[in-house]
Amino acid sequence: MPGLQTVALSVVAGRGARFEPKDRSGWSHLLEHMVFKGAGERSAKDIVEAIEAEGGQINAATGYERTSYQVRALAHGLDLGVGVIADLVQRPTLAAEDLRREKQVVGQEIAEAADTPDDLVFELAQEAAFDGHALGRSILGTTASIRDASPQTLGEWRAALYAPETLVVSAAGAVDEAQLLELVERDFGQMRGGAALATSEPAAFSGGLRPVSKKLEQANLVMLLPTVGARHPDYFALRLLAEILGGGMASRLFQEAREKRGLAYAIDAYAETYSDTGVLGVFAGCAASDAAELAKVTADEIAGMTAAVGGAELARAKAQLKGAMFMARESALSRAEQAAAQALLFDRTLEPEEVAAEIDAVTSADLVRLTEAMLQPGRAAVAVLGPKAALGAAEGFQRALFG
Repeated sequence: MPGLQTVALSVVAGRGARFEPKDRSGWSHLLEHMVFKGAGERSAKDIVEAIEAEGGQINAATGYERTSYQVRALAHGLDLGVGVIADLVQRPTLAAEDLRREKQVVGQEIAEAADTPDDLVFELAQEAAFDGHALGRSILGTTASIRDASPQTLGEWRAALYAPETLVVSAAGAVDEAQLLELVERDFGQMRGGAALATSEPAAFSGGLRPVSKKLEQANLVMLLPTVGARHPDYFALRLLAEILGGGMASRLFQEAREKRGLAYAIDAYAETYSDTGVLGVFAGCAASDAAELAKVTADEIAGMTAAVGGAELARAKAQLKGAMFMARESALSRAEQAAAQALLFDRTLEPEEVAAEIDAVTSADLVRLTEAMLQPGRAAVAVLGPKAALGAAEGFQRALFG
C-alpha cells in the first residue's frame, strides 16, 4: 500500500469455536489467552515489550471459524512480528499456574458478558438459531467447560487448531513480498502436519424463542432468519438485502421504526455468514411497552422485501455496500484480515473490481427470491431480554411473519 510507513501482519487459522466438541467449548478462546502468557523464549511481559519497543501493537481474536493473531508496527517491525506470532502459535509455554489464573480471568469475562444485555441477547438468539450445534454455543464457553483444560490437553488442542494446513499469513502496508516470504520460511518453514485436524459438523438452523426476563430499563431484541453462507452465489444479494432493510439511516427499518414511529433509538439489520450457512439478523432496543409493536413492524418490513425493490433504493444500497468494503481496504489491518479470510474461503483473494461487479450484478428479482427462500422454512430465532412486559414480542414476531 504505497505511502504507508507501517505494516499490518495477520496470521489466521481457519479454525475456531465451531470446531470444538461440547466438552471443550471455549477452549479456542482460552488458548488464545494462554499463548500470550509466554511463548518461545519470551515471557508475557517480554512479548508485549518487544512489540511496543518497535512502535507496534499486538492483538488476537477468536471467532467461530477463524482465530487471528495480529501485529501492527512500523515497517521495520515485520521481522519481529513474524517471529513473535510464530512462537505464539507453535511454541506457547502453557504453564499450569498461568492456566489456573487465566481460567479465572476468562470466568470473569464470561460473567461480564452475562451482565451485559447487548452481549447476552445475541448469545440467546445464537443459541436459539443453532441449538445443539457448536455455532449455538458461546465462543467464551462456560466456566464448567473450560475447567478441565490442562496444559497437556490444551497443547493437543493447539496442535489440532493451528496445524499448518489451517494457517494463512497475510500482510499489508509497507511490506516487501520477498522479505515476507523469507521471514515466513524462516519461522514457519519447519512446521509439520500430522496432528488430527479439528472438524465441524454441518450446521442447520433450528430456530426458537428465547424470552428472558431481566430487570433492565430497556428491552433488547434480536430476530434471526436462516439464509445463505459466505460461499453461496447469493452472498452479495444477502448483504444488499440487509443494507436495504436496516443498514443505515435511509434504511426501511430506521425510517419506519425510528423516524416515523419513534419506537427505537437503535435498530439495525445485518448479515452474519459462515462457510456453509448464515443468518439475517435485526437488533433493536426499545421501551418494554413498545417491544410488541416494534417486533410487528420488523416482521412487516422483512415480509415487504418479497416485493420488488425500486431502482433508486437498490442503487443506493449498492453504493453503500461498495463504499463500506472499499473504505475497509484503506486500513492495512483490515486488508490483511480480509485477504486471509478470502484465502481460507476461496483459496484466493478477490480483486476490488470483481467484488464491485458481483454487487452490481444483483437484481431486484434476486432479493425477492432470497427473501422468499429465507421465509420458506417458517422458522425464526428470536431473543428478547428485558422487562416482563416485553417478552411477548418474541412470539409476536414469529406470528406476524408466519401466522
